[in-house]
Amino acid sequence: MLDYEKILVTIPAGPLGIVPLRGCEQMAAAVDQYIVNWRANATHSEAIRSNVAFVDYKRDTFLVKSQVPRFGSGEAKGLISQSIRGDDLYFIVDITNHSQTYKLCGQINHMSPDDHFSDLKRLIAAAAGKAKRINVIMPFLYESRQDKRSARESLDCALALQELSNMGVDNIITFDVHNPAVCNAIPLKGFESVRPTYQFVKSLLAVEKDLQISPDHLMIISPDEGAMNRSIYFANVLGVNVGMFYKRRDYATIINGMNPIVAHEFLGDDITGKDIFILDDMISSGESILDVARQLKKRNCRKVFLAATFGLFTNGMEKFDKAYEEGVFDRVLTTNLTYQSEELLKRPYFINVDMSKYIALIIETLNHDASMSSLLDPMDRVAKRIEEYNAAQGR
Repeated sequence: MLDYEKILVTIPAGPLGIVPLRGCEQMAAAVDQYIVNWRANATHSEAIRSNVAFVDYKRDTFLVKSQVPRFGSGEAKGLISQSIRGDDLYFIVDITNHSQTYKLCGQINHMSPDDHFSDLKRLIAAAAGKAKRINVIMPFLYESRQDKRSARESLDCALALQELSNMGVDNIITFDVHNPAVCNAIPLKGFESVRPTYQFVKSLLAVEKDLQISPDHLMIISPDEGAMNRSIYFANVLGVNVGMFYKRRDYATIINGMNPIVAHEFLGDDITGKDIFILDDMISSGESILDVARQLKKRNCRKVFLAATFGLFTNGMEKFDKAYEEGVFDRVLTTNLTYQSEELLKRPYFINVDMSKYIALIIETLNHDASMSSLLDPMDRVAKRIEEYNAAQGR
């Protein structure tokens, strides 16, 4: 863990409150437990402990009681059932959690990203300006795939960010956003897009015991040109080389609102005998990343690891099961920043990258108004983890 004592040198912005929205209760409970334990064991000087800013600093829980009840018509209201006056509130929302349902005129509806975003606004409105500061942790940024205008179309992500800003949100924390330039929509507000680089490395090394982290044995592959910056950063952190596929599309045809991919073309060095780490921001249907994996296997690589911050698996797991049986890939890594079904968690090839401790550190750091630089740059932590891994392997 990062040096927690460095966080303690500043006074909290206000009493901490964590508000989980529907579907985020499990993540919020884990985050809350980390912070409760850290603060229970924190050592402060007598002068700091007697400071009024540290009233209620140590609690049994920092979770705020809230709910969003719905009427039979499907309409809803936000309700916060405890005092939050002067609190530093952190709302945690997973807009992709389709497992949550509600009744509409007697019918069962699954919650869409629009429903989750509306519930977030309802609970922010329920705070009614009583909180000292409003912060939103939205791992999958709402409408982030609609990040730029190329025709007469809406800019939904920019509008959503401006709407949150106008409601008084001070900081928005997201992860591996599709296009970081969306922060330009709210230039006077705090906006951080965090990459789970260290957590990917830590989780993979905990399972795979025969990897060699060197340019001769490992290569990072970007599945398309859009993910190239992410892959270059990851490769630089590990000290290995990077390759890329680019998608050749049929721009004369539109299927499901998109131009279909004709072929994936590879740009990079010889990968014979190397382990391959394919890195992307999300796995949606999975067709694209599986096609890339197949082409890499044809080039005689050793192992293929598929990694994405967000594992949506919108078309189910059957394609991945079949590809795994065919030896197309060896592991799939996704974070728990979005909903993970029991079906996914039971897969023998799946590695769950737990982000609860990282989110707890982010909340604790922001609550203390401390610098996030060491959190956002994992270079030292990755190097230390690889050193420990190599030592355990006798290298």
